[in-house]
Amino acid sequence: MTKLSVNINKIATIRNARGGNTPNVVQVAKDVQLFGAHGITIHPRPDERHITYKDAYDLKDVVTTEYNIEGNPIPKFVDMVLEIKPTQVTLVPDSVDAITSNAGWDTLKNLDFLKEVIAKFKESGIRTSIFVDPQIAMIEGAVATGADRIELYTEEFAVQYALGNFKAVKPYTDCAIRANELGLGINAGHDLSLENIQFFNQNMPNLAEVSIGHALISEALYLGLETTVNRYLELLK
Repeated sequence: MTKLSVNINKIATIRNARGGNTPNVVQVAKDVQLFGAHGITIHPRPDERHITYKDAYDLKDVVTTEYNIEGNPIPKFVDMVLEIKPTQVTLVPDSVDAITSNAGWDTLKNLDFLKEVIAKFKESGIRTSIFVDPQIAMIEGAVATGADRIELYTEEFAVQYALGNFKAVKPYTDCAIRANELGLGINAGHDLSLENIQFFNQNMPNLAEVSIGHALISEALYLGLETTVNRYLELLK
């Protein structure tokens, strides 16, 4: 089945809004894994407005499933990832002031930079993934960087699906087929939810992993965290 990695950034957002350590990010990571999630994702940003760099280190020995750290590979981020050695690092071209990720890499224009960074991670045995828009050229460009996987940026799919435009999944299906041909693993994330995850998964050949945070934590406010995780797991079978 497609693996579920739960992004716990929003847990940190709630904690930081009040100060202190409630809700406890480390405990939530433990619980989410007990509930059956296949991994934990975090996305520390330079201003540490949700997940902090300290959180990233605190989670190192807590995540016993797959640990995925996302972020823009600025020097501080690269150094942290090389120290922690998570299961996977996902490179995202965030601007410093971005509220959330809003674009994938241009893997052609940034080829040399990405090759250099990815080589460092692979030397340390860290699986690498590149956040990309659903464009065949960007998928083909990702191969030359040496990345192990691509993560398809799924916001546009989610927006169109909510409007009833189910054909919006086609570019993602086409990219998945091409990635399979090129030997790239396929991840996906951004605005995937209980409403659209099953349809998306069914139309994505060999989808390895989805990373879901905002929608999952929002849904858990009504359903409870354990129930929400279990519903995703059922829909991803």
